[in-house]
Amino acid sequence: LQPKSMENSTQVKLFYLFGLQETFNNKSVYFILSLITYLLIITVNLTLILTIIQEKGLHEPMYIFLCSLCVNGLYGTAGFYPKFLLDLQSDVQVISYSGCFTQAYVIYTSVMCEISTLTVMSYDRYVAICRPLLYHTIVTSLTVRQLLLFSWCYPLFISVISLSLAIRIPLCGSRIDKIFCDNPSILKHACLPITINQIWSQCLLVVHVLQILFIVFSYCQIVRTCVKSSKGRIKFTQTCVPHLLTIFMFITVTLFDNLQGWNNVNITLNMRNAMAVQFLVIPPVLNPVIYGLNLKQIRRAVLRKFNTHKIFDMRC
Repeated sequence: LQPKSMENSTQVKLFYLFGLQETFNNKSVYFILSLITYLLIITVNLTLILTIIQEKGLHEPMYIFLCSLCVNGLYGTAGFYPKFLLDLQSDVQVISYSGCFTQAYVIYTSVMCEISTLTVMSYDRYVAICRPLLYHTIVTSLTVRQLLLFSWCYPLFISVISLSLAIRIPLCGSRIDKIFCDNPSILKHACLPITINQIWSQCLLVVHVLQILFIVFSYCQIVRTCVKSSKGRIKFTQTCVPHLLTIFMFITVTLFDNLQGWNNVNITLNMRNAMAVQFLVIPPVLNPVIYGLNLKQIRRAVLRKFNTHKIFDMRC
């Protein structure tokens, strides 16, 4: 005999996104703001990526990892903004079964890739500041390729497992109380126990905590080394403070989204949406801006590029 909950299960073909129910009167305003934000994300990230690729002087590990961070920002936001902008123009917000799982996969992969890249960047800064004489021996071009491979392949592999565990569960509903799809929202409609999914999520949470602890340990060592000299303090301010700001913002917003995803947090829908979408707004915008403003090499390269274009336009 099938479980009683299976009697109500149906072949879900569409999911209904109810996250915009409280914004019907201001959808045009949200559309304009979201479009501006997305265009800003594309502009600042592409500017930094192209600058790092074109400037040979920026072909160093720190800038390569930063380039990877910006690529991930474009990847993650591409899984959210185009669909969200379409939803703001529609009376009914729906997404196909495959589309919902694809969106959940892209956003989840992007989140994990962000954490992995920030971990890799903290290791790079630790070696550069705490073991400067051994830096080029430890962080070789092969090491950089291996770290980049880790920061991308590990999240993609883990996300495939998470997606596979979610797809196998039959669903008894199709309502998503958010503006985008994610695993917790989908699995709330599971017709069968999701014990394996929850255990898997807890294991991943432990891995994320270990990554965060590694980042904290790295920066504790960096701070201890930097406070010993004025030159070290300047280097810490220029290269590490932006990284710490990025880490703090990202961990704060993703932690909230993860907690409210699995638990029913008693706040308004608009507030929940505003908090849930922060990791798709703040890091992609501020990562290139913070680094671009604080790292002299990048700032000079960007200004030089714009000045070159300005001189070329004047000659034309």
